[in-house]
Amino acid sequence: MIHTKNILRASVVILLMTSLSACNLFTRLSQVGDGPKISEITNPTKRPDYQPVSMPMPIAQAPHINPNSLWRSGARAFFKDNRANQVGDILTVNIAIKDSAAINNKTERTRDDTEDGNITNLFGFEASLSKIVSSNVLNTSTVSLDTDHTTKGEGKIARNEDITITVAVVITQILPNGNFVLSGRQETLVNYELRELNMSGVIRPEDIDSTNSIAHTKIAEMRVTYGGRGNVSELQQPRWGMQILDVLSPF
Repeated sequence: MIHTKNILRASVVILLMTSLSACNLFTRLSQVGDGPKISEITNPTKRPDYQPVSMPMPIAQAPHINPNSLWRSGARAFFKDNRANQVGDILTVNIAIKDSAAINNKTERTRDDTEDGNITNLFGFEASLSKIVSSNVLNTSTVSLDTDHTTKGEGKIARNEDITITVAVVITQILPNGNFVLSGRQETLVNYELRELNMSGVIRPEDIDSTNSIAHTKIAEMRVTYGGRGNVSELQQPRWGMQILDVLSPF
């Protein structure tokens, strides 16, 4: 029964993977000679994967009003504030990530165990022991164990990343405490190769500078993805049959 269930599960998994691969195959066939298409500009909140952000929020407070004052609360300029402050407004995000790490671990362990056991007295039956076991077994060396174990491990990780990206994003939501939820997407098609850049996060309005820009270090819950679709990306990926074999093969 268990063997039959395992076969059924494996069959279902293979069927699903084949269906997905077939869909991808038809998509690739439809793009032969033309390459991937750039998607149309749509409302980010209408995308299937869009989900409103829900975070712990303080109690909303009424804005402070200064009677007979020409200065507005939160304004950076005396006459006009060009910073984004409403849903649908655009601002620039400057991403400059320079990350480097070096980790070197080394472990060495040696263990040598020796244990001997003998029977010298056994309720007077030690003389008859040779009748039970082989005559070559001596009472003084009945059990002997010798273990020699050596383990050595060494690991080294070196990483150096340098990413510089400037992307324009849109405010898609204003949270109860006044923070902005950002969402941006860019697509570039060059020689049948489509490059996609997606960015999202949460910022404070006061962190937006006078040029209507913000650094990535001031963005909470930042998500940045950068990838591509097209001939070059397809050539860098193994065929779907090889991917299935890599998943199913136990060796």
